[in-house]
Amino acid sequence: MAVTIRGVESGSPAARAKIRAGEELLAINGQEIVDVLDYRFYMMDKRLELTLRSGAGERKVSVKKGEYEELGLTFDTYLMDRERSCRNQCIFCFIDQMPPGMRETLYFKDDDARLSFLYGNYITLTNLTEHDIERTIRMKISPVNISVHTTNPELRCKMMHNRFAGESLSILRRLADGGIAMNAQLVLCPGINDGAELERSMRDLAEYLPALRTVSCVPVGLTKYRGGLYPLRPYTKEEAADVVAQVEAFGDEMKARHGTRVFYASDEFYLKAGLPLHDGDFYEDYGQLENGVGMLTLQREQFRDALPFFEPDGRKRNFSIATGVAAAPFLQKLVDEARETWHNLNGKVYPIVNDFFGHEITVAGLITGQDLIAQLRGKDLGDELLLPDVLLKFHEDVFLDDVTLSEVREALGVPITMVGSDGYELLRCMLGEEA
Repeated sequence: MAVTIRGVESGSPAARAKIRAGEELLAINGQEIVDVLDYRFYMMDKRLELTLRSGAGERKVSVKKGEYEELGLTFDTYLMDRERSCRNQCIFCFIDQMPPGMRETLYFKDDDARLSFLYGNYITLTNLTEHDIERTIRMKISPVNISVHTTNPELRCKMMHNRFAGESLSILRRLADGGIAMNAQLVLCPGINDGAELERSMRDLAEYLPALRTVSCVPVGLTKYRGGLYPLRPYTKEEAADVVAQVEAFGDEMKARHGTRVFYASDEFYLKAGLPLHDGDFYEDYGQLENGVGMLTLQREQFRDALPFFEPDGRKRNFSIATGVAAAPFLQKLVDEARETWHNLNGKVYPIVNDFFGHEITVAGLITGQDLIAQLRGKDLGDELLLPDVLLKFHEDVFLDDVTLSEVREALGVPITMVGSDGYELLRCMLGEEA
C-alpha cells in the first residue's frame, strides 16, 4: 500500500530534498508507511531515507532535519487513509437515534483506533486487525480509549449485535501485557448491563491494573427517535442513585488496594439521582473529563479559584445563560456565588428543554439552534446571552441543526458570547471582562 503526496510545504526539509507532489510515499527508513501513525512515528529521526514511487519508477531520497521537525508533506486527509466506520449495531447507539435530514457527517459512526490515540475517541476493539494490535504495542501508542460496556462476552455480543464482540475482549489483555495505557467506558442500560453485570465488569476490568487507568460509567442517552430500535428506557432517580453507590463502593475498594479510584460514575448519574457533586480531590487527575466525569466539579473549583483574581466593585451587569436542563441549577448556584461579591450582578440561567431530540436529553451539548430561538424569544436576556461553546460544531458557528450563530443572534436580538467549560472563563464572561 502507498499514500500519495498531495503537497510539499515551501522551505520544509521535504522541499529541500526536492520531493514532489504526486509521488507516492512507500517507506521511511525501510518501514512501510500505511497511514498517519506510521508517518508521524518514523519521520521523527534526524536522518531519513524515503522510498518514493512515481510514473518514472521508484527512487530513494535522503533527508536531514531537526529531531521532531516536521517533514513538510501533506496528504489528501489527515489520516492519509479512509476513516474506519463502526461494524457494530449497538442497542444504545446514539447515531441510530438521530432524526432524518441532518448533515451527512452526523450519521457517520467512527470506530478508528488511530482517532482514539490522536483525538481521544473511544473504540470497541472489533475493528482492530492483527497489524493494528502489533503496531500499537510496538510503537507504545498510549492511551487507547475503549468502549467496553460489559466484560460478559455473550452479553457484549448481544448489546453490540456483533458475534466477534465477545472474543475481541481478549485484546485488553494483550494491550495491558504490552504496557499500553487504557481508559474504558461502560454505557449502562437499565436492567441489561448494570447491577450484577456491572459488578462483574468492574471486577474483570480491575485485573488490568495498572495498565487500566480510568473507567467511566455513563447512562444511556435516549432520543425520541427510537422507532424500531431495541426497547430501552432511561434511569429513574432511584436507579441512578443505586449506580452511583455501586460504582463509588468499588472505587473505594480500588482506592484502598491500589491508591487510585479508577472507577467513576459520570456527572449525569449524580444529577439524575439528585446527589451532590464531589470535591476535586475525589476525581484525582480528572482522567475522564471527556465522558463528563468530574467536569462540573472542575468548573466549580476553577470558578471559585478565579474569584480573587477579579476586583470586587459596584459594577452593574445584566446577562443570561442558556444551558441544558441537567446543569442549569448548578450554573445558577455559581451565578449566585458571584453575586455575593458583585452585588449588582444580575444573571438569569435558562434551562433549555430539548424538544428537538426529546426531553430525556438534558445535556448542553445537544441543544439546537431552533430550540434556543423557540424558548428564549421574548425572554429577558439582559445585555448579553452566554452559551456553552459545546453547542457549536468544532471551529464553526453552526449548531447541530445547521442553524447558525448569527441566525440565533438575530432572532433573539441580543449579543451572544460563547463560553468554554473553564471556570475562570465563565466568571470572566459573567463579569463582562475582556479576554
